[in-house]
Parts: sequence; C-alpha cells; structure tokens
Amino acid sequence: MTITLITGANKGIGFETARQLLALGHVVYIGARDAERGEKAAAALGARFVRLDVTDDASVSSALAAIDAAEGRLDVLVNNAGVLADGVTDGPTALRAFDTNAVGIVRVTEAALPLLRKSTNPTVVTVSSSAGSFWAVTNPDRPEYSLPLALYSASKSAATMLTVQYAKSQPGIKFNAVEPGTTATDLTAAFGIGRAPEESARVVVRWATLDADGPTGTFQDENGEVPW
Repeated sequence: MTITLITGANKGIGFETARQLLALGHVVYIGARDAERGEKAAAALGARFVRLDVTDDASVSSALAAIDAAEGRLDVLVNNAGVLADGVTDGPTALRAFDTNAVGIVRVTEAALPLLRKSTNPTVVTVSSSAGSFWAVTNPDRPEYSLPLALYSASKSAATMLTVQYAKSQPGIKFNAVEPGTTATDLTAAFGIGRAPEESARVVVRWATLDADGPTGTFQDENGEVPW
C-alpha cells in the first residue's frame, strides 16, 4: 500500500493525478486550502482529505501530523499547489508567487521528510514548468518564449532548483521536477490553451510511481529530460 499526499489537489492536474494514483491502488491524501472544496473532491474520488495551505506553517505541520497519526509514513509527495501570478507585477504579487510556488515546497517537504524516511521507496515529485527554463524562454521556437509570466516563470525556476538541491541533500529520497505539458486549467483559462488535465496528470503519475532505482535530481517532461 502506497501512501501519497498531493498538494493543491482539489482540481486540475492535482485532482486527475489523485484519480489515476487511486486507480493504481495508492492511498491518496488530497491537500487543499479550501476545506469545503477539498472534502468534496476527496469524496468524489474516494480519497482522503487534509486541510493544507502551503503558505501557512501551522497548516502544513497539522496536515503532516494527521497523516503521521493515520499512516505512520509517507511514500509519495506531489508538490502540485501553485499560482499563476499574472497581471500586475509588484512586490505583493511577487511575494505571493514565491510563497506558494517555491517557499511552499520547502514548507511541505521539510514537514514531510521524517515521514518519507520511513518509506521503503520515498519519492517526491514537484510540478514545475518549462516556463521556468532559461533554455525554453530564450528559444523563439518554444511557446514559453512569448509568455508574459515573469513571476510565475521565476518562481518555477526556483521550484526546479529546490528539487535538484533536495536530491543532492537527501540521497535516500528521489526528487524530480516535471513539466506536465500545457494544460487547460483555471490557471491557463485566460490564455485559452492546453490539453485535458488527465493527459498531463499521466506525466506526474509516471514520476510518482518510480521504482526504487529510478532517477533523481532531474527535470522531465513526457519526452524526457528538459534543458533548463
């Protein structure tokens, strides 16, 4: 039995990742900031719900303590919660983008490490973005080249770097970042682009179900390792 926590999983890619991992036999905890939406999503899927706001230390600690009490370990962590932070570029918006997309990863991962160390195959997947890849945003042939998302891109660069650094500092745990593909979610609604969330979730699921000898410290999309 594999115990999995997915942050920001009440909708979009997180929700579909939960659905697919449940079908593979995982016990899935849906972490969501909004208790009503999170409980509704968990009930719809047959998952379990923990209230988890990645921008709040107490909320994160409480969520991981609840999983510890119920399960005694955590096998898979999917850092999925994120914000687009488009529109105005100012200090408060930048703080919100980095607090959710980067600092939130640190909060959740640090709280989860003691539980992950109790797993026989601990795995962490961070949903990053090639919008945070220097290679992609400087390549005129890539769609990221013209995306006006400075704060989102910068915070996702940080998310990928955190993943690589955690892989180096925690050699007993696999850490990989993924670009799930351009997806039609609430985040991308203004752009009118993207494929169905269930397609992109397959990329996340692949990296959430690695064997014990799987790679670590990489940034991947569905076609392989992404330069960044």
